[in-house]
Amino acid sequence: MRLLLASGSPRRQKILSDLGLSFDVRASGVSESRHPDEAPSMFAERVARDKAMAVAEPGTVVLAADTIVVHRGVILGKPAHPTEARSMLERLSGDRHTVVTGLAVVRTDDVTSMWCDSERTAVTFIDLTDTEIAGYIATGEPMDKAGAYGLQGAGGAFVSSIEGNPSNVVGLPMPLAVRLLRAAGVPVFGQGS
Repeated sequence: MRLLLASGSPRRQKILSDLGLSFDVRASGVSESRHPDEAPSMFAERVARDKAMAVAEPGTVVLAADTIVVHRGVILGKPAHPTEARSMLERLSGDRHTVVTGLAVVRTDDVTSMWCDSERTAVTFIDLTDTEIAGYIATGEPMDKAGAYGLQGAGGAFVSSIEGNPSNVVGLPMPLAVRLLRAAGVPVFGQGS
């Protein structure tokens, strides 16, 4: 079975490579719009399922993910422009938020099987100054990241504590990914080519 990653994210690609997996990348182009009254975990899982199904083809196992940030009940996706990134970072400054990643694995052979779950991690930010926010936005890093920051990059300097899995904050919770891939018959570390 050929493994497909339904994401163009370099961070997710690196995590899968670190797990010893060989895979092809096929970004789905699926809409990441939330349905009315959809709970954060349900939203992230649904989008992950939609992404996986959009690229699934016979003889493949597809891994798809969707990461969102939730602050005081408000879901923060990727900022559309620098002003939105500033607003998100101002919201998160000096406060705690939750990162939710939905994962879906689809295996398509004689039948199509799917495994889906989500991971939650609590993150607390330090107080940010206007100058720090402006400088960080100027780097361009916030623009393709849920909540307008990346733990693995310069945005990691804003994080004072994490409760839960740090790889979830990067966009692919490794233990959950391993569990779902194993369920689909894909071993990590030692996968044949």
